[in-house]
This record gives sequence, structure tokens and C-alpha cells, in this order.
Amino acid sequence: MLSWLRRFPNDVIHRKQGNGTTGRRTSSSTSWRNKSNSFTARIIRCASSVVDTAGRRHDDDDDEDDDCRLPSSPPPPAPPPNDHYNNNDNNRNTSVILAAKAFSFRELADAAGNFRQANFLGEGGFGRVYKGRLHHIIAGGEELPVAIKQLDRNGFQGNNEFMVEVLMLSMLHHPNLVSLVGYCAEGDQRLLVYEYMALGSLEDHLLLLRGDADADDGSHQRQHGPLPWRTRMKIALGAAQGLEYLHENTVIYRDLKSSNILLDQDYSPKLSDFGLAKLLPAPRTDSSSSRSSSSSKVMGTYGYCAPEYLRTGKLSAKSDVYSFGVLLLELITGRRAIDASRPDGEQSLVGWAARIFGDPKRFHELVDPRLVMAMQSPTASELKQAVGVASMCLQEHYALRPVMTDVVMALSFLATNDSAPC
Repeated sequence: MLSWLRRFPNDVIHRKQGNGTTGRRTSSSTSWRNKSNSFTARIIRCASSVVDTAGRRHDDDDDEDDDCRLPSSPPPPAPPPNDHYNNNDNNRNTSVILAAKAFSFRELADAAGNFRQANFLGEGGFGRVYKGRLHHIIAGGEELPVAIKQLDRNGFQGNNEFMVEVLMLSMLHHPNLVSLVGYCAEGDQRLLVYEYMALGSLEDHLLLLRGDADADDGSHQRQHGPLPWRTRMKIALGAAQGLEYLHENTVIYRDLKSSNILLDQDYSPKLSDFGLAKLLPAPRTDSSSSRSSSSSKVMGTYGYCAPEYLRTGKLSAKSDVYSFGVLLLELITGRRAIDASRPDGEQSLVGWAARIFGDPKRFHELVDPRLVMAMQSPTASELKQAVGVASMCLQEHYALRPVMTDVVMALSFLATNDSAPC
């Protein structure tokens, strides 16, 4: 547990000060456990249970399960300033953990209009999402539009994913990660409150599933027609930057797909749905460059999962790189990762594209036909670079795939090229 906490940028293990101990980190789990009424301590014990690199399950341990419940009311006040653990670093890091507000179920039901159909935004594998408005978050009585996800209460895994998402989004902050406003853990209710993303998911736009913006969303209207090429590359770059940040903090996203990329009013992308995210194990002294994590159950979305993960259940950062390659192909082609309605040989996007990768003269076949019809096709050099990045990410052997830092560098040229069609 403590080994992965040390690797977070805003970790909750703090440096002692004075008496020649400056720069040393305390790592006493006993000290944290003794602070039984501390919200921070409860979060840490939850993380210990949920993020378990050995794959152990705790559903048979009632005591530990009770210890891992997030509080359904706001956390208690911070300890006095003279507390042994309450130095300046501790104040800053504790505020990161407490950034997510605890709501009551009644508050969120009122905000979402009692979850009526008119507020329904969509449904994913882990729950239904509703639009809501919170009246008391912003000073001055302004309303804050939010997306409220009500998790499916059936099964152990849903609660596990709820815990992981609260923990991840409380400790990880980046412009390309969706922000967690708060949560509800009241009784058997599990709800997550996110910032509202006005333009919905990338999948909606690639498949042209959404029309104009809702009347109460403001004057901004969703575009008609396909996403322009440059906008697609900017979305790809933003998603890559979010993934790069996760990997720098030893987190495997594990569920990268177009439906999990949300767009704000400026088409800036943010990764969402962190219920399947997993922390990499601590680096080994003999092979620190090949860290991976094994799981007895393969989880993710068919069509996006890396082949070695499907075969062995072994996860690494390169598993996410493969998923990003699939996503980039979707942006280039406008096709689904898996589409049973297409002819034999074209139902798998990767399988179809792989037959074209070896012949640059056929790259134009990969371009979304709607871009061609709108005379918005990329130039030959831009297309070659985008296809080259996708094909490298989709290498069968994970060791041949690039790291996300290199992907970000390559895509930055495509996203900022002034000569690119817009």
C-alpha cells in the first residue's frame, strides 16, 4: 500500500521537519490507522483495499469492508495546527484528498430532478448519467451544471469501481481528466458528481448521434456534419496528454475508448470513467522498465484491449497505448472499433486497417468518407503521419509500441499545423 502512495505526486505520506529529519518520509501505517476518525485515514484504508496489486478480494472480510466506506457526510474539521501530522505539506495534500464533496442522496436527487427522463444523458457499463444543477457550490447562489452518475448497485465490482474512481480523481488532476465535484455513499446508494461537459462524448460526434445543444446549455451549438480533421487531431492530442499524465503517475487507465472521452464547449477532450483504472506495482530492481500488473479477470471494452492483455491478463502502460491506437484510427476513419453491420473483413477496425498500413498508396482509403465529401481531407503528409502513429501504437508486440510522451510529441505537430484543413 505505502509503496504506491509514495509514487503519487501529491501523496499522503509527508516529510518530517526539524531535528535533522528534513527530507525523510514517514511510512508508519500504524500512525494513520490510529487516527480512526480522520477522513484522510479512511481514504487511505480504502485505497489499501481497492488498489491491490496481488488481486486479493475483500468481500469476505466484513470488518475491512466497513472500514472502506466513504463517509456520506462532509469530513470532520482538520486537526489543530500543532498536530504532529499537520505540517504545511500535510495541509496541502489533505486538501487534495478532500476536494470531492460528500453529498446526501436527497441533495443529488433534487439536483437531477429526481432522475427523471428529461435529465437523462446516457448510460454506460457502470450506471446511468443525468444532468443536474447544484445551487450551493458557487458563492453568490449561481447554479453549477453537473453530470450525476448513479452506479448500478448490483454486484461487488460496482462498489469497487466507485471507490477507485473517487480515489483516482481525488489525487489526480490534469486539464484532460474530468473533474470530480463530489460523491454520495449514503446507505446502498453510490453516486458520482462530475463537471458537466457540454458537448457530450467523442463517440456521439464521430457517429453523429447528437444534434444541437440543449436550450439551457447556452448559445453554443453543436456542429452539424463531421468533426473537421484539425479538431480530430486536437482531440487526439488532448487524450494523449491525459494518458501521458496517468502513465507518469503509474496509473493504467484500462478503458480508453471514444465514449469515455468527453468534450467541453471548445471540443477540448477529458478522460472520464476511471472505475477500471489500476496502479502499476512498484518497480523491481532487476527489471524496472517492464512493470506490469496481472489480473485474473480481463476487463475493458472488446475491440480496444491489447492482444497480450486478452491472452494473459497482464497489464502495462503499453496496453493503454494500444487502446489509444484504436482511438486514433476511429478519429481518422470515423468507424467504430467493432461494427457487426460491416462486410466480413471490415468488422474489426484494427484488422481492416492493418491490411492497409503496409501500402502508403492506400492510406486515403482510411480517411472518413464524410471528410472527403466535405472536402476536408487531410493532406497526404498529415495523413501519413497520423496513420504512422496509429500503426506504431497498434504493434502486436507491446515492446515495439511507443510511450505516450512520444505519441504526444508526434501529434502536437498535426494538431497545431496551420496548413491543416479546419
